[in-house]
Amino acid sequence: MHIDPFRAVASDRLALAGLFILATIVLMAVLAPVLTFFSPDCYTGHIFSRPSLMNPLGTDSLGQDIWSRLLYGARTTLIVAAGVAVISITLSVLVGASAALIGGIYESIWMRIVDAMYSVPPIIVMILVAAYIRPNLLITILMISLLSWPEGARIIRSQVLSLKEREHIYASQTFGAGCMHIFKSHIAPELSPLIMAMTVQDARRAVFMEAGMGFLGVSDPMTISWGKIIHQALDFTYLDVWKWWLLPTGLALSLTLVALCFIGFSLEAAMDPRLVPGPLERSQEQC
Repeated sequence: MHIDPFRAVASDRLALAGLFILATIVLMAVLAPVLTFFSPDCYTGHIFSRPSLMNPLGTDSLGQDIWSRLLYGARTTLIVAAGVAVISITLSVLVGASAALIGGIYESIWMRIVDAMYSVPPIIVMILVAAYIRPNLLITILMISLLSWPEGARIIRSQVLSLKEREHIYASQTFGAGCMHIFKSHIAPELSPLIMAMTVQDARRAVFMEAGMGFLGVSDPMTISWGKIIHQALDFTYLDVWKWWLLPTGLALSLTLVALCFIGFSLEAAMDPRLVPGPLERSQEQC
């Protein structure tokens, strides 16, 4: 591929906007104890209070500060996104690359496992598991990761199969290079842009699925989640409180997903030249 993903992102305005939004959310989550006056589970003494200096987004039905819960909910979302992205892409690379390099029965077994997991709707499995086991943060990350890696494994396998046919890799095999040496020296550098794009995609999927579990009420009741906040706020849409309870949380979740989409689109366009406008298309856009 010989693609510099950092240069591709730096030259794309949408990707830079996505990075700025994501960096802002990360900074707010890290500085949550400094940016809030109350603990997220602390009772402030007032329910459904309007936004004020002490409570920038007012309080909810339990008298808890919505602003602090919004910031600490961002921590949950980012931890899940990062954890799922790392575990899922690791499994995808290990299974996909090893299947393509080793081949034979090993490859057939793993591809049948991938096909079987493809036929199972992830959200249904998560709901059924959560109905019997109230998943904490760690279990949520593991559960989403185990349901997210098959798609990436199939993509990695197809790419490695294509790279294996190149002359310099064939020459390495001729001189007796092993699978590990070929992967580390020749294939891994070529896969790095694809791995980065898939990591962003896995993080985006994790944010959506974690929020969905919280919204459906099948997540850990002790964990602060944007999806859970939205679920709680929907019960009080007949009051004015939804304006500073539901809307800011929904906006924060939407901005996080949009930021990851912008970054992912930029990396995808960098890997596929057909998605990048040519001179004629750029001239038409300027006109």
